Amino acid sequence: MEGTFHFVSRLGVRICRRGCANLFVAIGSLLCSHSLTAQDAAAIMQRSSEANERDWAAAPQFDSYERNRDKNGDRTYAVTMLFGSPYRRLVAVNGRPLDAKRQKEEEEKYEHAVDERREESPEKKSRRIARYEAERKRDHELLEQLTKAFDFRLLGTQPFDGYRVYVVKASPRRDYKPPDRDSEVLAGMEGTLWIDQETYQWVKVEAHVTHPVRIEGLLAEVEPGTRFELEKRPATSDIWLPSHFSMRSDARIMLLVPRKGQEDDLYFNYRKAGSLEGDRGNDEARQRPAGRDH
Repeated sequence: MEGTFHFVSRLGVRICRRGCANLFVAIGSLLCSHSLTAQDAAAIMQRSSEANERDWAAAPQFDSYERNRDKNGDRTYAVTMLFGSPYRRLVAVNGRPLDAKRQKEEEEKYEHAVDERREESPEKKSRRIARYEAERKRDHELLEQLTKAFDFRLLGTQPFDGYRVYVVKASPRRDYKPPDRDSEVLAGMEGTLWIDQETYQWVKVEAHVTHPVRIEGLLAEVEPGTRFELEKRPATSDIWLPSHFSMRSDARIMLLVPRKGQEDDLYFNYRKAGSLEGDRGNDEARQRPAGRDH
């Protein structure tokens, strides 16, 4: 039952936590400009696709901080790419740095992980990295389905959070046939995207379930009230990565038992992979993004 609930929310959460492009990156590939000719649409699709693929490929090259909030409080982690896959080290609870004892424990866990991964056999290392890459591959395959699951309509342009954006409506395509379980929920969702006109990156995407969607094989049903919001911001001059993700899920397990969930996550202080290791003493100053609170 617990695994079923996590499947429902995985569509957004897992992508962010692995430092990958978010669930709706591929939607930007289907935008239309003011002039809705086939040539204009093709040009925008090509530029957007190139930007999104660049983000996707670059994501594992970054360390970051991650603050996860739910009904039980919040925890902040330093996320470090460690010998080919991420390691999440707890640095704060409910906005407060760990006390000396807990900090030492987390440091010891980290050092143990460093030693363990450094000394692991080639076979074990390959299996660990393969698991991480398999998750990235599944997420990327889901992104590809987005180009087939929705119709897109340009609503206009506007200023948005410091950017000049296209506003794009995504509506479920009536003839869409999900090829696998992960993509089934797409048939019951619609959303809105705010896309930066200069870079063809999206600034924000919102999606919500409009009618119940049964997940075959899990005896689960995702219901209206399920909602995702995801924002990206520049990590470098040309790479954009997730900055904020929120999720509210409403589902029924075994088609009878209601199950609700809620989460709100921040991602900040992106740096080239490896830079956090030599700067762990400054975790207190970096436990939350400057000037931002949700």
